[in-house]
Amino acid sequence: MHKRSRRFSQILQKLDKNKIYSPIEALKFLQDISSVNFIETLEAHIVLGLDPKYADQQLRSTVILPKGTGQVIKVAVITRGEKLSDALSAGADTVGSDDLIEDILNGFLDFNKLIATPDMMLLIAKLGRILGPRGLMPSPKAGTVTNDLKNAITEFKSGKLEYKIDRTGIVHVPIGKLDFQPNDLHLNLKALQESIDKNRPSGAKGRYWKSLHLSSTMGPSVRININMLRDI
Repeated sequence: MHKRSRRFSQILQKLDKNKIYSPIEALKFLQDISSVNFIETLEAHIVLGLDPKYADQQLRSTVILPKGTGQVIKVAVITRGEKLSDALSAGADTVGSDDLIEDILNGFLDFNKLIATPDMMLLIAKLGRILGPRGLMPSPKAGTVTNDLKNAITEFKSGKLEYKIDRTGIVHVPIGKLDFQPNDLHLNLKALQESIDKNRPSGAKGRYWKSLHLSSTMGPSVRININMLRDI
């Protein structure tokens, strides 16, 4: 039997497991029951009617959260020539070329996003085994392979997130910190919902959204009324 802490067991007593909460109601509930000594992250967990083993049912895209993520995002850029100074002036935390590739091979991973210009991708290929499992490998679909470094850096610093469906058909996305105003978290959740709907794969059939749950880092999972989110 799975053992739960006394704190978590007391929280579960306050949760109505048979209820489907409105988004705002769930957000306020998770804020009210938070009792840890750090600011928790709020995550959305969305079960979609997709089977990712089929190419036309893959979902991978990005969304800009209007109220940001609440995290300080460190951006590294691999490029060459004049674009090195362009990246620095745009606010990149780490910039390099072959030297940065070598540093990453030697274990340097002090960044949350790695952006690269297209001319560097052949050289970056050897970083796949290091960056791939961590979700840091640059990808055109994720907006991390681009010549428009200024725009890419600005967007990721201000709350742009990549999301994708996992092999079980679920999308897991952090949408902010639990100390945000409920309306701000709701705006971020709404932006995610609209992005997922906009990027619905061509192979999706039948019911697209099966369920939506919100949870905080140390809190329970709360089921959300999807229609109430869409109707706003």
